[in-house]
Amino acid sequence: MDQNQNNFDPKEVNNPQDGEAVNPEDAQTVSPDEAQKLDEELNEFEAMKKQLEETKAELDKEKREYLFLMAEFDNFRKRTLREKSEILRNGAESAMKGILPIVDDFERGLEAIKDTDNAEAVKEGMVLIYNKFVKYLEQNGVKAMESTGADFNDELHEAVALVPGQPEQKGKVIDTLEKGYMLNDKVLRHAKVAVGQ
Repeated sequence: MDQNQNNFDPKEVNNPQDGEAVNPEDAQTVSPDEAQKLDEELNEFEAMKKQLEETKAELDKEKREYLFLMAEFDNFRKRTLREKSEILRNGAESAMKGILPIVDDFERGLEAIKDTDNAEAVKEGMVLIYNKFVKYLEQNGVKAMESTGADFNDELHEAVALVPGQPEQKGKVIDTLEKGYMLNDKVLRHAKVAVGQ
């Protein structure tokens, strides 16, 4: 036997190297069932390939939409912060603008005091300015607390003194040393009070 025949490799016949011609007689024949199975597998492979491409396209679309929404949200957040800061700045501006006429009244009153000896007129002017200022505060939601005679409440009052008194005055506010104020149902300043013990 020839040595070349002993080294025969059937793969070389079925899988020719690039550029080699395949002899039709050497090729294996495929049964119709195997051909059908190969066609089904090929069709399944093509369908999966198409589905993969569609999924990739859909993923790219979703990714673009996600990035767009993130950018939109970031712009919204920045715009909201800017508007909030403008509201706070302009809110203070509005409050200060409302106080200016009261300051003008004080200045006119101080000028008038220089030219008069009438204490009653000065007192009347001060009361008018005070009432105007209190009215302005009330228009902006600031109201004074009525503390004297009320039950002591540590959320509204700050006890600065304990005063011995009648048994019915125990735990009650005997005197208000400094008024407390509320701003729209929130404590702006606690009232400093003397409490009965």
